[in-house]
Amino acid sequence: MWKKIFLDLATDAEDYFDRLKTRLIYRLSDSPILIQPYTGYGTPEKFFIRGRVMKNRGITRATDNDTVWKNLVNMYRRFESDEIPHARVRAHFEGHFQDITADEEGFFEVTFEPHRPPRNQRYDVEFELLGYPGRHDPLEPVRTAGYALIAPPDARVVVVSDLDDTVIQSDVVNLIRLARNTFLRNSRTRLPFEGVAAFYRALHAGKNPIYYVSGSPWNLYELLTDFFEIRGIPEGAFFLKDFGLTESYLIKADHKEHKLKTIFQLMALHRDLPFVLIGDSGEHDPDIYAQVGERFPQRVRAIYIRDVTQNEEKEREILRTADRMKALGVDMLLVKDTVAAAEHAVIEGLIPESALTDIHLERTEDKKEPESLEKLIMAETTSDD
Repeated sequence: MWKKIFLDLATDAEDYFDRLKTRLIYRLSDSPILIQPYTGYGTPEKFFIRGRVMKNRGITRATDNDTVWKNLVNMYRRFESDEIPHARVRAHFEGHFQDITADEEGFFEVTFEPHRPPRNQRYDVEFELLGYPGRHDPLEPVRTAGYALIAPPDARVVVVSDLDDTVIQSDVVNLIRLARNTFLRNSRTRLPFEGVAAFYRALHAGKNPIYYVSGSPWNLYELLTDFFEIRGIPEGAFFLKDFGLTESYLIKADHKEHKLKTIFQLMALHRDLPFVLIGDSGEHDPDIYAQVGERFPQRVRAIYIRDVTQNEEKEREILRTADRMKALGVDMLLVKDTVAAAEHAVIEGLIPESALTDIHLERTEDKKEPESLEKLIMAETTSDD
């Protein structure tokens, strides 16, 4: 009872301040409003695109020479997002359109069912802002383009991957390192796990869809997509989370629920394809993926868990879970690095053996980066001493 009362009071307060903030944005700020479409996903028969309407936060594109202070300012701007609640958006696709109203956090989602195959494994959609509550004077035109990546008919497998400590080094189990990685680095200075880009390119093979499901907030979307482009990691749809207060949850939705719900939705969408699940030992991935394997053992080709905790009890627990999965016919591996996962993927026919050369080479190159990067960051943070 007390929790519900607290949530009701907290959400009422947040709603009030959001309305006040929105009115101030409209009246006092000359910053333009933008529509941020997120990479969509789907099949030739049906696809989905999510997006958000918000104030342009003025975040500059990352460079190799950005100081930690500039990175900190940009990160502040990402999290201090000024969403436009209940904005009305029109989505145009192949001569048809849909009108959508965003929710109280500025998020919206649109679904289309095309009548012809996609070009280059994607469908393009145009978005325009129609209006929003509290604005009575004529709108300046606000338009943007988005797209959805489409799984082709010859796709052989679907890959679902975590992000933090699976693709990108975050050190979630160490709060100090997590904060430093998140706030003091940018898309050019964040580090991938060694060899992960080459491994994912081999899994993708130009046709197999990859989905990135994470507890990270949507505020980091632009940083993540930039990081993927810089590092040559295959593009895919992101399933991130909104950080905020609602009537049903405090701060953020349950991580396990978010991940399980997303994976089951993707399995329903790609009902004829097997899945490969990739995560790490830092939080809940082993338990989440085990639940998927137990429910759909015939649909899971492999589960790869990167060992990032160096905790013997945690390792024993994961190995016990792996034994349970093995009895169901699902291979669940606790791996020390990308190469170990890739070697198993070769045996399972998920990637060609020739891909191992690139993965080994990339792992070697990636290992050279951390030491020089640490020296650069330490120099920046101590330069004023």
